[in-house]
Amino acid sequence: MTHTLQPTPLATALRVAFLTCAWATSTAPAQVAPEQQLAEVQVTATAEEELKQAPGVSTITAADIEARPPANDLSEIIRTMPGVNLTGNSSTGQYGNNRQIDLRGMGPENTLILVDGKPVTSRNSVRMGRSGERNSRGDTNWVPAELVERIEVLRGPAAARYGSGAAGGVVNIITKAPGDKLSGSVTAYALAPEHGEESSTKRLGFNLSGPLAGKFSFRVFGNVNKTDADDLSINATPENTADGAIPPAGREGVRNRDVGGLLRWDLAPGQVLELESGFSRQGNIYAGDRAVNATGTPLLGELANAGAETNVMIRRTAALTHRGKWDFGTSKLSVQWENTDNTRLNEGLAGGPEGSISNATSWSTSELENTILNGELNIPGKLFGLSQMMTVGFDVRQEKLDDPYSMTQTATAIPGLAATNRDGKADAETYAVYVEDNIGVTNDLMLTPGLRFDKHSQFGTNWSPSLNASYSLTPTITIKGGIARAFKAPNLYQSNPNYLYYTRGNGCPVNNPNLGGGCYLRGNDNLEAETSVNKEIGIGWSDAGHSASVTYFHNDYRNKIVGGMDSLLGNTSANGRLFQWENAPKAVVQGVEGNVTIPFGRGVKFINNLTYMIENENKTTGEPLSVIPEFTLNTSLDWQVNDKVSLLFTGTWYGKQEPRKLTTQGAAATGDALNTLDPYSVWGVSAGYAFTKNLRLRAGINNLFDERLFRESTNGTSGAASYNEAGRSLFVSLTSSF
Repeated sequence: MTHTLQPTPLATALRVAFLTCAWATSTAPAQVAPEQQLAEVQVTATAEEELKQAPGVSTITAADIEARPPANDLSEIIRTMPGVNLTGNSSTGQYGNNRQIDLRGMGPENTLILVDGKPVTSRNSVRMGRSGERNSRGDTNWVPAELVERIEVLRGPAAARYGSGAAGGVVNIITKAPGDKLSGSVTAYALAPEHGEESSTKRLGFNLSGPLAGKFSFRVFGNVNKTDADDLSINATPENTADGAIPPAGREGVRNRDVGGLLRWDLAPGQVLELESGFSRQGNIYAGDRAVNATGTPLLGELANAGAETNVMIRRTAALTHRGKWDFGTSKLSVQWENTDNTRLNEGLAGGPEGSISNATSWSTSELENTILNGELNIPGKLFGLSQMMTVGFDVRQEKLDDPYSMTQTATAIPGLAATNRDGKADAETYAVYVEDNIGVTNDLMLTPGLRFDKHSQFGTNWSPSLNASYSLTPTITIKGGIARAFKAPNLYQSNPNYLYYTRGNGCPVNNPNLGGGCYLRGNDNLEAETSVNKEIGIGWSDAGHSASVTYFHNDYRNKIVGGMDSLLGNTSANGRLFQWENAPKAVVQGVEGNVTIPFGRGVKFINNLTYMIENENKTTGEPLSVIPEFTLNTSLDWQVNDKVSLLFTGTWYGKQEPRKLTTQGAAATGDALNTLDPYSVWGVSAGYAFTKNLRLRAGINNLFDERLFRESTNGTSGAASYNEAGRSLFVSLTSSF
């Protein structure tokens, strides 16, 4: 398909802005009488750098990761930031232990994961069921912990500049760059649980970087990890194992293999070219999970007891990036290729078996390929007499999906749809241009307006304006706020009319019950993009290492894509009722985030953050967008005793969690399905010891007081008790470097 782009008002505006900046930087200022001159504000930060100082932005450093090493997935430490929880894609609790990053209650599908600023989208290769859930681990486990320089968590308006999928926010995982000296490290990590039915972890990783001949430098890394699955019996009770039923699954295990490299060429002063490539393999260790089947099957039990690998995801990446410094400013140009093969034992596509493995030898592969080209210029100068740093950029993305197995659900008498042999291929292209400006109005006031224009090949155009501001009331007190319109295009399952979800009867909406032929949910190529107007305002104080802040956020979320409840073929079709993905009118998310950091004497720091959710609701159904705690409080006491010894004490309190009030069929939930999850807390302690400058040991206890949670159902029939919280465990990490 050929797409012709016509000039847009924004393209014209970008040309004018570019010429204005070039003129401003090259034209001598007019002579002004001394009494008319104002103190000049020098602006050197780009809009992107300024937005990273917004209230809804947090940073995790390499030192933080070394002090709290994750067992397997970086989400284990990202979850300790304000506004962050781990949830599923909906409030159903399906695949309850495959929890992913959820920013400000907007759900994982509205969290954009980046590595070095480049989107990571492998989870989009996993098909989506009617509830909106994917059987996916998410995309925060493709980078080994020891390779990370820092992680930036952007929530709210600051994230809108990144385009589709960032309505909740962005997690940018930034890796360590090659240095000017040869250096490297090897890290071994092990975790042993106190309870034998819980999973253990072993990990070994290395990275090596430094200069090569001439103007070349390099980085290579590798990682091997195995996290076992929880035992099949972990959530067993007399009730859920009656008559040989399989209990709800615990946490799935995973085998990781990661290797990658980067070659850097400093072509000339201020000119850098980087070529990088990576390969990762994630193979699961099955724990007995399924989507809706409450009792399971003997085969699921056999696979779980055998520790079988039922799903393998292979991700390949390559990127070429140029960064330049010029007389007029700086530039960046990058092209990225990402390919994911998602191979798994075939799962049922219909009725009770939906999401369950029925054959131990039948495999299929879903392939996702993304190509992204983007570039930007950062141009300092003056605009209407004010110092500024303007950014103009573009972004071109192509996404291709081929999932033939997901199209094998037989369709009966659906107009315009073949009963069998439907094409499993889908694709979409997005073209975007954007402009941002970081303007120093006064020494105390900084304004950052922005505008992004996206044209999607299926769903038309989208405008994303934004305005962020920072005002220093005093040298120690600052008010910051912002407003932005963010969006998310429908995914390639929701938008493909060939893709069907089928329920044989029990899953039909309560207001459109089964007439004998079951109910189909069909992809819809007439959907609108989801949008959210994100607002936040905060005040912060910082003085001599002490700091405190409070931020209020409010998101007006429109056109959330949900499984439709109204039949498209009327009330007389015995061949099966037809529904489609549709846009829900409105949802609202609002809450408060706070931070307090207090240093005590030399080397002691007390750090706290709080998230309190005021509202998280689909205004049509009254349902939560995702089941998250009413509040989350993270606290840590960090003591650097001396050059060799450090101590860390951590704790997290989770408030009560309310379940959905409606079933997936739209009926009022009853009985145990209305059970809330009571507040609980998890504590940890660890100590680090540096034997030498290049040999460091860290050991600690997770969940010190052994506060355990157990998953009670696979389909929400036990309310909010939809995941496991692991009990007490001991970890040890040893790093040798040079």
